[in-house]
Amino acid sequence: WCVPCLVSLDTLQELCRKEKLTCKSIGITKRNLNNYEVEYLCDYKVVKDMEYYLVKWKGWPNSTNTWEPLQNLKCPLLLQQFLNDKHNYLSQVKKGKAIIPKDNNKTLKPAIARYIVKKAKQRIALQKWQDELNRRKNHKGMIFVENTVDLEGPPTDFYYINEYKPAPGISLVNEVTFGCSCTDCFFEKCCPTEAGVVLAYNKNQQIKIPPGTPIYECNSRCQCGPDCPNRIVQKGTQYSLCIFRTSNGCGWGVKTLVKIKRMSFVMEYVGEVITSEEAERRGQLYDNKGITYLFDLDYESDEFTVDAARYGNVSHFVNHSCDPNLQVFNVFIDNLDTRLPRIALFSTRTIYAGEELTFDYQMKGSGDTSSDSVDHSPARKRVRTVCRCGAVTCRGYLN
Repeated sequence: WCVPCLVSLDTLQELCRKEKLTCKSIGITKRNLNNYEVEYLCDYKVVKDMEYYLVKWKGWPNSTNTWEPLQNLKCPLLLQQFLNDKHNYLSQVKKGKAIIPKDNNKTLKPAIARYIVKKAKQRIALQKWQDELNRRKNHKGMIFVENTVDLEGPPTDFYYINEYKPAPGISLVNEVTFGCSCTDCFFEKCCPTEAGVVLAYNKNQQIKIPPGTPIYECNSRCQCGPDCPNRIVQKGTQYSLCIFRTSNGCGWGVKTLVKIKRMSFVMEYVGEVITSEEAERRGQLYDNKGITYLFDLDYESDEFTVDAARYGNVSHFVNHSCDPNLQVFNVFIDNLDTRLPRIALFSTRTIYAGEELTFDYQMKGSGDTSSDSVDHSPARKRVRTVCRCGAVTCRGYLN
């Protein structure tokens, strides 16, 4: 029997080095047992006109931190980060109109050193989270993580998934029983026609149907190949996106790192599929916390809801806007159960690199913005969450 270790790799490496033990499975060998690599810089002082930095060594406990002269350090990036963090802290203190103690340039004030260490630890934690997200995702686009606003680290109770996760008692198995035999799905009678709708995309892979019209893509039984023009959503996100900390109090958000053409597929909204009754119960808890992660699958009925609070993908971090740049569409591929459409987000206009991605939390796959679309419950009194989108057309509340 074996069980996963709950201790982090870094902690295990520190313990091995402290006890002079080797362990190939965690990367500690006789060759590198006594290796010293700078993990981050903790403090600064000047002694007899010589500059020193307090060094935290990677894979070693804090008890082994040492003061090293600047001339011995070969880590220009970490030195620059140290100086940037010091500058940012002093800038924040100045904005808060607090009194900044006179700095004699010989030592750092303890508060500054504490902040610099917290930022270094946060940077390491966010990098590890970014690496984990990219290991878990199954799409082409890369995921980046950035926080230049505060000391918030990765969410502690969020698990990245690539597709719907059914709650206990819910079955998503509804394998399609037929597929097309087209040689060119763009010109022949394909899956959308069989479903009574038109092909959703043009030759540039942009959506050409109005909101409210369902998308029927080619499925696993179709004879067309992966380059079929009717296979867009199933390929996943193609763009590199960044989960970033917003400066307007909206927590995490998502921005694109590349230009996205108008009417292009950007991402799916995935999460845990639960019953509407369970969504009602969770909705009351989420309302009290001022969060909204419930998306009703009400294309033809309202039996199920997607809850992206704990399980989700990049869409979990996309913020609301009353004037969004993403539009919701219902998609059917291998599962043709109209109670369980996949939710795809398409760009409504050209979105430029660095721009935040948003969708209307009250937007339905039918294209309207009725109040019972996301986190709905018309039967009970709602705790209203104030909207901070800043749009000219802002409705004032998320729900």
